[in-house]
This record gives sequence, structure tokens and C-alpha cells, in this order.
Amino acid sequence: MKKTLLPLSLLVASGCAAQSVGVRPNVILLVADDLGYGDLSCYGARRVETPCVDSIARAGLVFTDANACASTSTPSRYGLLTGSYPFRKAGTDVAAGNAGMIIRPEQYTVADAFREAGYVTGAVGKWHLGLGNRTAEQDWNGKLDKDLSDIGFDYHYIMAATADRVPCVFIENGRVANFDAAAPIEVSYRENFPGEPTGRTHPELLTKLRPSHGHDQSIVNGISRIGYMKGGGKALWRDEDIADSIASHAERFIENCDGRPFFLYLCTNDIHVPRYPHERFRGKSPMGLRGEAILQFDWTVRRVTEALRRRGLSDNTLLIITSDNGPVLDDGYADGAEKLAGGHRPGGRLRGGKYSSFEAGSVVPFIVHWPGHVPTGTSKALVSHIDCAASLARLAGVRLPEGAAADSHDCLDTWLGRDTVPRPFAVKLSANRNIVLRSGQWKYIPAHGGGAMIQWGPKIETGNSPAPQLYDMTRDAGEERDCAREHPDIVARFDRLLEQLRTTPDARMP
Repeated sequence: MKKTLLPLSLLVASGCAAQSVGVRPNVILLVADDLGYGDLSCYGARRVETPCVDSIARAGLVFTDANACASTSTPSRYGLLTGSYPFRKAGTDVAAGNAGMIIRPEQYTVADAFREAGYVTGAVGKWHLGLGNRTAEQDWNGKLDKDLSDIGFDYHYIMAATADRVPCVFIENGRVANFDAAAPIEVSYRENFPGEPTGRTHPELLTKLRPSHGHDQSIVNGISRIGYMKGGGKALWRDEDIADSIASHAERFIENCDGRPFFLYLCTNDIHVPRYPHERFRGKSPMGLRGEAILQFDWTVRRVTEALRRRGLSDNTLLIITSDNGPVLDDGYADGAEKLAGGHRPGGRLRGGKYSSFEAGSVVPFIVHWPGHVPTGTSKALVSHIDCAASLARLAGVRLPEGAAADSHDCLDTWLGRDTVPRPFAVKLSANRNIVLRSGQWKYIPAHGGGAMIQWGPKIETGNSPAPQLYDMTRDAGEERDCAREHPDIVARFDRLLEQLRTTPDARMP
């Protein structure tokens, strides 16, 4: 279903946008990285304050039961942008920095829908869905043969993967930003390059952070990473400046749209490891680097909303603030996050965390703000990121092509607070690829092998059990009391639904 799309200049000149119903706002989909349900003060945090996000929450609709598509980044973002569950596609586990593009050009994305409607489309910040046509065959010193322009984005300024993975450079419109011809880039996830120091072999070069587990390969900016990299020179990022770079490019995108409607997929890096915020935030949080990273996230939101205000766009911009998955404290660097958290619970009242089948792994903040169109308050409706494609396509006035976003349902009225109809069920993928379900009052975790705790580092419960688990979320939001044996009929019903999901995109609750 690959579409032939006009270049941006011709599209704008031709006025060929599809007509939508009612007002067409600008749209910013702002996705934080590893920000937990309990990490914002508007969701109950007490040891950290997020005043800008709080002000948006007070003037918008705050959802208390919003579900990401997975408890890790790559599959979560895949579901968000494509409207297809990540378990349907191989290669949607956490991607290496040299992974080929996981969303293929023939797939229809949220960005495709907005571009079809005549919007200018942009992606700024973390990507982590692969670049180039084939894994490990990218030309980092030239133009990538496949990039985000092939899946609906007119402009992109992105990190290839995560801050803890090489390559540690930004990619702008398919080329390394600030490319340094004197320091050509090589990347490998198999073996190191001769003579290149690593965190394991040269710990004395780790001047900023040391690994707590893993993360001991190539060193960039005094921090060792996952994977091996050579070169980069002037293009290498300084971790302290990543948020500034993302915010400034988001502002520039907004300004360059020059009054044309835009869709911006804005993904911050802040809470993800390695956490090393700008110097202006040092010493500002009792929770150390992780707390400072949350403050920096709030600062980024302020920068973007101020850019809207300067251009008179605040009232005609739909802003959605959410996170790709749940939180983790020690995710590979000795930054004191566990000790300094004190009484702070990054997952709030929920059990588990990033990677987990339990709720803290995939229940995330979700705030919708559009003055005059979205009511203020709180919604308890069950919503899911999987519905982004269908819901925002309707907002843009675009009909999805047949077969596109097959798992996505139009829930726009619920997202905008026009009704309180919950999604019938939410499907979430854990790090061990167990498919878990939420529906109504129930949470279902199918039987799955493996240990009860993550074995390779973070102190997080996996949710694995040799027997299926069922929790009544209205009475037991912390998933402490398994009642599967008391309700075999409900367990059987969920098993039937899972079987439907594995065979058809349009499954319905039996």
C-alpha cells in the first residue's frame, strides 16, 4: 500500500489536502522515554515536581488507564505508529542501533495519514525503529537508502536508537547531522574495531558514568554504551545537550511550518539511561540524575509549548503527552537511582516496571490538551496507543486504506472527552513476548516460562508464572491477589480472545 506522495513544496502549493470534519488542529504527539505512571506530580509524584506538564494536565484531560502496546520501546512505538500489534511482526524486540527499518515503506503510518491530509509531518528525537533497508548495512557516511521520508515524514531529526546504543549521532533527513568527513563512522554490534577502547577494557576513560550491568562497550562522551562505534568526530552528541538539541529542532520545525497545519512526532530521551542531563539541572532534585532527567523533560515540554504560544498556535494545537512504556531505576548505569528514589514510586500504585507483564510496565501517563475542544478533568476510560492510527486519521479527515492499521479502532471521541466509552480490551506485549490483556475490571497474564525476576540486571518482576494469572483491577490495582482459580470461565474467555488475536486483526471479545 505504498503511496506516491507529492514533495512537500508541491503538496503545499497544490492545496491537495483531504477535507476533514470540523476544525483541523496541529497535532503534537509527545512521547517520553521510560517515564512511569507515578513520575509526574499530576499523577501523584511527591519527590519531583513537573509544573509545566501539571499546567497542561489541569487544562486538559488526564487518563488514568492508558495502555502502551508493550513494556519496551521498539514494539511500543511500532504499535503506536502503525496501528498493528507488534507481536504480529518479527523483529520488534528492542532494536540494535544498526537495525534496518522495522516499519517498511509499504506500511501505512500515522504520518502517512497526516501527510495525505496536507499536513507538514515531522519526527524529532528518539526513533528506535531502525534505519536503512538492511540491518548492519547502513552507510552512516552518506545518504541512508531508507529513512523516515519513506514512511510519511517530511522532516526528521532523530537518534537512531537510544542514548545507550551506538551510533551516538543525530540523523537529519537521512544523513548524519554535522557529519565530520575527517572521522568516518563505523558501527558494529558483533565485534569491536581494532584499537578502540571500551568501558570494559579502559574503565579509566569513564569520566561521567560507569555501568552497573552491561553497557561496557564503546565509549562516547565519557560514558560506555551498547555496541561498537568508531569515528563520528564533530557529529558525536554530548549527552548533556541532547534535550536542548531535541527542543531546538522541535521549535524550528514548528516555526518553519509557517502557518501550515503540522503533525509532530516528538520523542524525548530524558528518562532513559544513560541519564546525564544538562548542567542547569544538576543538584535540583533529591533523586539525583533520574530526578533531574524528569525536570529536564518538563523543561522540554515548556520549550515546545512556549514556541506554540509565540506563534499564536496554542489554541489550535492538539497536544498528547504520554510515554512509550513504564519506568526502571537501575537500567545499566551506576547513577544511584535506586538509592536516591527514597519514597518515590515511579510506577505509582502499580506493580512491576519496564519489561514486565505487570501493569507498571505498560500503563502510562496520557494527557490530552486542546483548548476549547477537550474538557478539563480525569477520564477512567480504558484507552490504548494502538488506536492512535485510526483516531488521528479521523481527526485529519483521512480514510485509512483497506488493511492499514488493522488493530486500530477509532476512539477519537473518548480521547477528546466527548464520551467515556472504554476500549473493549487492551493488548500489551512484555519483554519476554508474553501477550497480556486488560478488559473491564480484569487483567489477564497467560502462563509463561522464565524466572519471576529479570535475570540480567534490573530488579523488576517479570510477571512470569507457570500458571495463568487473573487480577480484579477494581479491587486489586496492585495485582497482589491472583484469582484465576476462582474464575475459570473468565480465564477461558481470555484464552479464546488471545487465540482470535493470533489469527485475525479484527478480534472481538468472545
